[in-house]
Amino acid sequence: MPLTRTTEMFKKAYEGHYAVGAFNVNNMEIIQGIMEGAEATHSPVILQASEGARTYAGQDYIVGLTKIALTRCPDIPVALHLDHGSTFEVCKACIDGGFSSVMIDGSKYPFDENAALTKKVVEYAHAHGAVVEAELGRLAGVEDHVNVAEKDAIFTDPDQAAEFVELTHCDSLAIAIGTSHGAYKFKGDPYLDFDRLEKVGRLLPGYPIVLHGASTVIPEFVEKCNRFGGEVNGAKGVPEEMLRKAASMAVCKINIDTDIRLALTSSIRESLHEHPETFDPRMYLKAGREAVKQMVMHKITAVLGSDGQA
Repeated sequence: MPLTRTTEMFKKAYEGHYAVGAFNVNNMEIIQGIMEGAEATHSPVILQASEGARTYAGQDYIVGLTKIALTRCPDIPVALHLDHGSTFEVCKACIDGGFSSVMIDGSKYPFDENAALTKKVVEYAHAHGAVVEAELGRLAGVEDHVNVAEKDAIFTDPDQAAEFVELTHCDSLAIAIGTSHGAYKFKGDPYLDFDRLEKVGRLLPGYPIVLHGASTVIPEFVEKCNRFGGEVNGAKGVPEEMLRKAASMAVCKINIDTDIRLALTSSIRESLHEHPETFDPRMYLKAGREAVKQMVMHKITAVLGSDGQA
């Protein structure tokens, strides 16, 4: 099966009141774990690489590993997506290199500049068979190349969202309703602005909305990481029931990165602690890969609702 355009994925997700998981990838074991989890649950999946992942692993490696995954799991719809592309040039390089979807993140710019940049990427992507995600509003937090102070976070204005989509013809839109990047999402009680999401859904009927910064920061992995030498203290994610509610509304894509990192790292720490004699990386990376698989299966069945939708 060739790479899938997210257009088809999101149409089914919107009509079925579920969301597709977009899991960040950085190496072979993460891709394997995600794909094994998607295959076990028969779920569509989005593999997404940030600019940091492209720098670390190399774009050709990411594309090559994804192509292998397609042959190993031929019944699973897979999209390859650029997460948080900062420039037209980066988006173009990914489209030319084989990505089926790109995100142009112009959220740091004023509305008009964001719209102009997004429209430029959309025109190039559509001419080359790819689709585009854009962002309006800013999420707080730190993750990869995203670093936004809490005071600079801006919730998305629903009326502006509708205008932005009309101006740019972007295929999906990431909005800010209270999620944030990284492992430390809330200082107080978790809160998502569902009224704002509902209004966006009314103004853009049938249109796919994206949630960034939507890891739940699963306590099991935080505790395990800390038990075996980590120092991830005070981490707090988005409650699963909130994400499931968002997935039943207009949200068709939920980004998950921090939970991948925690699953992998905590399991590697545990493996090295319990087997200090081990210096074969295949042993501890195997444990990490299995943890990623189990975490992805949990997300698909308990949070996204995409199991059985491949």
